[in-house]
Amino acid sequence: MSALEFAQALIAAAIREGVSEIVLCPGSRSAPLAYAAYAAEQAGLVRLHVRVDERSAGFLAVGLAKTSRVPAAVITTSGTAVANLHPAVLEAHHAKVPLLVLSADRPAALRGSGANQTTTQPGIFPGAVRFEADVAGEVAAPIVGTDGASALDLGAVESLMSTAIAAALGSPAGEIPRHDPGPVHLNVCLAEPLVPDSWPLLSPAASTAPAKLTRGTVATVERHAGEVCCGQGDSKVPHRTTLVVLGDLVDAHDRPQVVAWAAQHGYPVIAEPFGERADDEPGVLPHGPLLLTDATFVDAHAPERVIVVGRTTLSRPVTALLRRPGLRVEALTDTQRYADPAGVVAHATDLHATLAHAASATHRTATQAAVTHPDHGPWARAWHEAGTALAAAVADDPPAWPSGLAIARTVIDALPEDAILFTGPSNPVRDIDFGVCRVPPGCAILASRGLAGIDGCVSTAIGIALAEPDRPTYALMGDLTFLHDTNGLLIGPAEPRPNLTIVVVNDQGGGIFGLLEPGRAALTEPYERLFGTPTTTDLGALAGAHGILHDLATTSEALAASVSQTPNGLRVIEVPIDRAGHEDAHAHLRATAARANA
Repeated sequence: MSALEFAQALIAAAIREGVSEIVLCPGSRSAPLAYAAYAAEQAGLVRLHVRVDERSAGFLAVGLAKTSRVPAAVITTSGTAVANLHPAVLEAHHAKVPLLVLSADRPAALRGSGANQTTTQPGIFPGAVRFEADVAGEVAAPIVGTDGASALDLGAVESLMSTAIAAALGSPAGEIPRHDPGPVHLNVCLAEPLVPDSWPLLSPAASTAPAKLTRGTVATVERHAGEVCCGQGDSKVPHRTTLVVLGDLVDAHDRPQVVAWAAQHGYPVIAEPFGERADDEPGVLPHGPLLLTDATFVDAHAPERVIVVGRTTLSRPVTALLRRPGLRVEALTDTQRYADPAGVVAHATDLHATLAHAASATHRTATQAAVTHPDHGPWARAWHEAGTALAAAVADDPPAWPSGLAIARTVIDALPEDAILFTGPSNPVRDIDFGVCRVPPGCAILASRGLAGIDGCVSTAIGIALAEPDRPTYALMGDLTFLHDTNGLLIGPAEPRPNLTIVVVNDQGGGIFGLLEPGRAALTEPYERLFGTPTTTDLGALAGAHGILHDLATTSEALAASVSQTPNGLRVIEVPIDRAGHEDAHAHLRATAARANA
């Protein structure tokens, strides 16, 4: 089997397993995979995205798969090209995003020989992939030795890809069904010749129609049911006062079901901003994370139990709540493993089994809309009244413009119906978490919270916009986050282009550190050089170099007007602010919270 025939068989097998998005980086050793992917696109079987930067390409694939929950493939050549995927692979690993990495390689016999662009690619993503294989797609006989590579026939190719995609979706073949989606890695050893004699290819890219994997299909992968302990009346330990803390979920579409489940049992909800919004969110406390900064109120109304749903990554007040002495902490988890960095979780239960149990109980009673949501008496009412009072206080004394908090509120308020907002990892997402009361119904807020790094955010947002072409899509990020992935803006004229508006809060550097320990007054002297890191980059000139529209918004009204325009192509809205005001703006908001329920 020639390298090209093998590449065609591999791409065809991926398509039959449901892969419909392929991100390709140019390279010589990966040429057979490139030709096969291009032929598949010409046959109408996939959508191909060509990028010149592997790191950005990896995050583009993460964005393409983040909401669809269908694995996207990313193809690279050998050598450092593969290593540049590591940040995206780690994000996909921790955020549970299905991803198929196809790395081209020299024949395995050349490893250690000093051959050009040859390194040990198998195992290059240690501990971060659900499945990996080192395979040879070459005419030569199977390689025998300790390198693990072997030649495959067509039937073995089908089996290999089926195993890889099942692992990416979180249900590895031959294992007890589980839900642990994430990246998989096939390292493909290819021997010359690497290019066809002519074009088009003589054999089709895929001989059968592709599978129709949808988000719903992926979401129904069987999971361990566990013991449903968190429903009202189901807990083995009686608790009269229960608070739900809702973090980042693997599938953003699960948020409405979680909120409905909590309301069904009368549990007040402290929610991070992530996920899809239903038309109504009963039980979600306005400014919930900000309310937790009011230590006097929390001390007077401390819960006996907290149920953590998903992964909480944003708020120190949430962490402080979970570490309160005498508190029982339980977890509803949507993955095989649950997050418990403080080591406080006493019991973990499968989220989807719990939701299914609740839905069944609701159906037996009445339709969801007709259910009367109970509460836990005066205690629960006190939390809801405190949230309402806090929302009114912030509305009466909103964060001053210009500030990150005011920008976040302006962007959220201006979002059109059914919009998606992807947010960067530092100040913008925390400004939303503390400073925004309500998100418009039907909108979704997404972020890369697997490792919460600034890498690849532009590319991830572009991937989300390409994956959700019918929804107006936006991104909100700081200037360093934007600059860290400006190669994501490198989109060739023949490539699919997103409709995406990127709002860049330009505070000339690392404003987040001003809210953390390095920003203390006693450490002012080294702060600017070590943490402030201003760049003085002209964002308008940078956008212009990429042929991208750039607006400068210096007022709340101008920002709202720009955001209210439906995204059409790529556009950057720059909002300049002074990062010296971050600390005062947040302190003012915390003081408002303390006064609201005094």
